[in-house]
Amino acid sequence: MKDRTKYFAYPYAVWIVIFIVFPSFLVLLYSLTTDSGGLTNINFTIGNFIKFFDPLYLNILWDSIFLAAICTIICLLLGYPAAYIISKSNLSRRNTLLFLCILPMWMNMLLRTYAWMTILGNNGILNNLFELLGFPKVNMLYTRGATVMGMVYNFLPFMILPIFTALSKMDTGLIEAADDLGATKYIVFRKIILPLSMPGVISGIIMVFMPAVSTFIIPQLLGGNKSMMIGNLVEKMFILNGDWNFGSAISIIMMIIILISMSIMNKFDVDKEGGARLW
Repeated sequence: MKDRTKYFAYPYAVWIVIFIVFPSFLVLLYSLTTDSGGLTNINFTIGNFIKFFDPLYLNILWDSIFLAAICTIICLLLGYPAAYIISKSNLSRRNTLLFLCILPMWMNMLLRTYAWMTILGNNGILNNLFELLGFPKVNMLYTRGATVMGMVYNFLPFMILPIFTALSKMDTGLIEAADDLGATKYIVFRKIILPLSMPGVISGIIMVFMPAVSTFIIPQLLGGNKSMMIGNLVEKMFILNGDWNFGSAISIIMMIIILISMSIMNKFDVDKEGGARLW
């Protein structure tokens, strides 16, 4: 019976090959070829990758990493206290808070982003409130700040949930022992709670940074022309310019950057099983 269970994995293997491996191979093939020969006469080149090192595209890459890093830091500063509060709540209240955290994710990201356009617009909810209170209107839409705000709103649950999971699985006996030994709350947090929650923090950082650095809907709708990110560049190359080869090269570069980021973050995850060293 044990030998037969491996056959249940075959459909998933076929699914991975068709929808992940094969498309990735096509993207790699497009990035290393030109658009002149077609399938009958493939011309290999690295010119698509060399083209990316133009200062214009490097600045877009830097802006994408910078905005994604700001989004990740803000999500961490907001998500860790929220996850800690949820993990310390009683069971009924915890389920309610988790439900409220997950509820916005039931709606499509595009609709959530359009909702922020209604909130931040010149005639939006916030500016109408400011005008009602006697304050001047503020230009919030089509700014880099609006882009960061939209990313934080959309990706914050991806930071809260893994940190909450790590905190909820924590051995409370260690905290009780530290209290018995006279440790202050600050020492308990720094020496026990924070190290044990680091796997959740690392997972949250990866889960927020990866979609944030490659997103294109949020900067397109909330940032306008002032927030050109790498995802918008890929979309422009594929849809507007029809340059699939250069767009594929940018996608491969982004995949490499994301894999490098994941490997760096995994270096800080001492215990892959979901714990961390306390000393």
